[in-house]
Amino acid sequence: MHSQDLQALDRAHHLHPFTDFKALGEEGSRIVTHAEGVYIHDSEGNRILDGMAGLWCVNLGYGRQELVEAATAQLRELPYYNNFFKTTHPPAVKLAEKLCQLAPAHVNHVFFTGSGSEANDTVLRMVRRYWALKGKPEKQWIISRENAYHGSTVAGMSLGGMAPMHAQGGPLVPEISHVRQPYWFGEGRDQSPEAFGRTCAEAIEARILELGEDNVAAFIAEPVQGAGGAIMPPASYWPAVKEVLAKYDILLVVDEVICGFGRLGEWFGSLHYDLEPDLMPIAKGLSSGYLPIGGVLVGDRVAETLIEEGGEFFHGFTYSGHPVCAAVALKNLEIMQAEGVVEGVRDDLGPYLAERWASLAEHPLVGEARSLGLMGALELVADKASGGRFDKRLAVGNLCRDICFASGLVMRSVGDTMIIAPPLTITREQIDELVALARDALDETAVRLAKTVQEETTA
Repeated sequence: MHSQDLQALDRAHHLHPFTDFKALGEEGSRIVTHAEGVYIHDSEGNRILDGMAGLWCVNLGYGRQELVEAATAQLRELPYYNNFFKTTHPPAVKLAEKLCQLAPAHVNHVFFTGSGSEANDTVLRMVRRYWALKGKPEKQWIISRENAYHGSTVAGMSLGGMAPMHAQGGPLVPEISHVRQPYWFGEGRDQSPEAFGRTCAEAIEARILELGEDNVAAFIAEPVQGAGGAIMPPASYWPAVKEVLAKYDILLVVDEVICGFGRLGEWFGSLHYDLEPDLMPIAKGLSSGYLPIGGVLVGDRVAETLIEEGGEFFHGFTYSGHPVCAAVALKNLEIMQAEGVVEGVRDDLGPYLAERWASLAEHPLVGEARSLGLMGALELVADKASGGRFDKRLAVGNLCRDICFASGLVMRSVGDTMIIAPPLTITREQIDELVALARDALDETAVRLAKTVQEETTA
């Protein structure tokens, strides 16, 4: 079918996620037809470097036949069976074992879900079940962060702190409270990064005291905020948070949906920041996005309570631990281990990206260029000296994103923050290509902005 035919069918029948349906219908969808390595191809014949690894998930890159073969073999043997009613199957058992080998030492159990959103729904249920079993059912409040993203189900959206989602969400899950995010460039430049990191940790303690320690169940956060704008906290933040949480009887939930499976140069972001979470939601890179699967890695104190206290946990999904998804995820992790993918990010590709990405800070539009592992962000500003932002009506981030796509690069915009998270199998040469394409897009963005300003002045 031709592009126009596919776009017409898409317009007629397909409602896309996180989309202005009217605007997309007027513009038409980009039809992605195939992919290999770090590149996607569209129906117009364009090859595009996927600087976002799909949605932070295609860690091994596209076209890995070993994963296709793992899925095919499992489909032939056992295409589906559930994990309800005292049953299981080899792929779920083996994947659970592998995950617990890779996780921090105090994590020895996993609860499977179909996605990261479902994983965070499970977190909400499991946290409150844990405290009920401990004889403290009043511990209901969960503290999260403003601008956090923990999924788009009702529970995930409630745990997250994104105002536009809350505005459309109707009644939220009660007893969830949000504190300030450790976004130094956007919110903390009146302090040093170190001081600001401590200030954000102090906000958590203040909220605990406000709500009452006996009422607070958990604190949830990503190691690095992904969808919020690749926000890497100041070095002082997580040590200060650990000090706060150590003072109170509160669970730590570290959302690893984006940071897990090598993105930061460790198997989990918790290992990078020396954290010991009680619960770790996972998804995305678990299967390199080849099939949908997620889960919650459960620390010993929570798991032991759930097991030893007994009683049914009334929670689960039809596709929890789906055998084909589990088989692909297991093969994905085996390949990552065999090829040293995580070590490659830590020792080679991450440092190289940091060096090349930092060069973009010299661009007139860039107020900050930051990266960690294979995740990076550019802050687009109207004034480099002050960090002053552009008028929101200009939608500069969206403009830059569209220019990137047209010139052969997927780079996502979060407001006027541009972010990347390429496949972990990207090469140094492809990092050079990515940075060059980003620089060209910044140049073109500057040209378009200058033209817009000139036209407004003339008018």
